Amino acid sequence: MHNLTRFRSFIQDFTRLIDVAGNDEKKIFVTGKALLQGLIKCDDWLPEEFSQASSDQYQQFLLHCDPHERFSVASFVWGPGQLTPIHDHTVWGMVGVMRGGEVCEEFSVDQASGEVVAAGQHTLQVGDVDLVSPAVGDIHRVSNALSDDVSVSIHIYGANIGMVDRHTYDQNSKKVQSFISGYTNPVLPNIWG
Repeated sequence: MHNLTRFRSFIQDFTRLIDVAGNDEKKIFVTGKALLQGLIKCDDWLPEEFSQASSDQYQQFLLHCDPHERFSVASFVWGPGQLTPIHDHTVWGMVGVMRGGEVCEEFSVDQASGEVVAAGQHTLQVGDVDLVSPAVGDIHRVSNALSDDVSVSIHIYGANIGMVDRHTYDQNSKKVQSFISGYTNPVLPNIWG
């Protein structure tokens, strides 16, 4: 049985944080990171249907969206070898690894040439939380760190991320394309049941 009370409490705490912090990204990151670390240290709350990998591509399951779209929470599920394109977010975000691991390749865009330039790489293990935003670094490519198992991370964004107009970046052509990610799931988990 899943402990949805844990997730419901997290949503309540995060809503209170946004009520107080407003658009103060630094405050959101400090307090929000601690809240997310508390959530992902316990792997007993995520319903199984929101942690299923697909053989085709990674999955982005919406778990909660604030009614005012001030933040959203999603589970990302990575099968072996799966990765995102190089992309941005245009809003603040936090990524917490709950199962497995992720490799994050960071990029920047050279303003003079338009070239996408590698800016570093790091690996996230269970319990790690990564931060993204236009202010702290917003362009990356993420992949499953495991070659033989599924990884699951919990993401929080400062908007309804599945409806945000974002961008992908092609390293070879320098082409930037708009995209809206949407979500994999047609229904939300019932955290109130």
